[in-house]
Amino acid sequence: MAAAAALALPLSAAVPLAAAPASAGDDADASARRSATQVADTSFDAGHELRPGSRNGTRIARGSVRLKKPTKQRTYDGRRYDVGVWTSPWVAPGFGFTELIPSWQATTPGDSWVEVKARVQAADGSTGSWDTVARWTSGTRGIRRTTLGSQDDDLARVATDTVKVADPAGATGWQLKVQLVRRQGTKAAPSLDRVGAMASRVAPRGATSQPGPGAGTVLDVPTYSQMTHRGHYPQWGNGGEAWCSPTSLAMVLDFYGVLPEAARSFGGGHTDAVVDHTAQQVYDHGYRGTGNWAFNTAYAGTLLPRTRVTRLPDLRAAEEHVAAGTPLIVSVAFGPGQLPGAPISSTAGHLMVVVGFTATGDVVVNDPAASSNAGVRRTYPRAQFEQVWLDGSGGLTYVLED
Repeated sequence: MAAAAALALPLSAAVPLAAAPASAGDDADASARRSATQVADTSFDAGHELRPGSRNGTRIARGSVRLKKPTKQRTYDGRRYDVGVWTSPWVAPGFGFTELIPSWQATTPGDSWVEVKARVQAADGSTGSWDTVARWTSGTRGIRRTTLGSQDDDLARVATDTVKVADPAGATGWQLKVQLVRRQGTKAAPSLDRVGAMASRVAPRGATSQPGPGAGTVLDVPTYSQMTHRGHYPQWGNGGEAWCSPTSLAMVLDFYGVLPEAARSFGGGHTDAVVDHTAQQVYDHGYRGTGNWAFNTAYAGTLLPRTRVTRLPDLRAAEEHVAAGTPLIVSVAFGPGQLPGAPISSTAGHLMVVVGFTATGDVVVNDPAASSNAGVRRTYPRAQFEQVWLDGSGGLTYVLED
């Protein structure tokens, strides 16, 4: 166990998301459930926010962390690499969090990559070990982007993209460490452009909100079905049921018009090749799937100014994003009969795009589980959708901003 460290809020101090105000029809139990859920997002995404972090072989330049004169080296997969390190200040969200989901944006040309590590601190001051969350690259010619499977210490364990705290009372602080790594003897210049984490304590909330600023707004997001890709590229998940996340991501990136030209002519001439291309770009070789939340937002972050994984408190908050022109990728889970009109009867976890709201507040989505592109655009009842989103994933959302 490492020595205890003092907690200090970064310049971008995290503030738990407030629960949505109760309407006159809400009962006391529903209000109590809402208040029990806490979320705090902290992001280091500009030079003045990154500067308080400690640096070894790195510098802050043009708003990013960059290699300076690396003093560390490592061997990986038989090759030698130079290493620079940036370590965040400790972050204290202000409540006992039970999950931490890091996310980042980085540029990794040539044979270069970033390794993201996290650790947590308990209320008694004890500090857990540094655990690796990801080895990530935006390229396909160097290392394979990967997570390392389950890693346990006395305070937390890493489960693919999420650090789960062992103590039900939660942890009180967290810290991230990012290594910038390049092949020794090359001039590759990896940079860390943004990094942060979402700390949360989630409790069941059910439906909570009334229609707000997004009512009557529907964004013209292209429609792609994951199911039309069934059997595509076994090395990246085999398409179909496994590709809800990259299909949703491809829809949003196409909406913003930022997909690279290579995505449209990708591979073996499949229809909607942008989906296949996106699956390749987000595939996690450790998890062996395309559903790693941070890998999806990290790829999007190579094409968009700001991307992150977070949790939203309710559909009223989602409406604010839609009203501002930002579609949202959300994670839901439901059993038979819980989401009327869905193309699948149940799921333990499924991603889709919230593209708008009807005038009465029902949710308009692009649901990639439809059997064809023509069936992707659907409307779900507000209360049922809100429940399978909030209770299914705690309101988990990819926020991708142009």
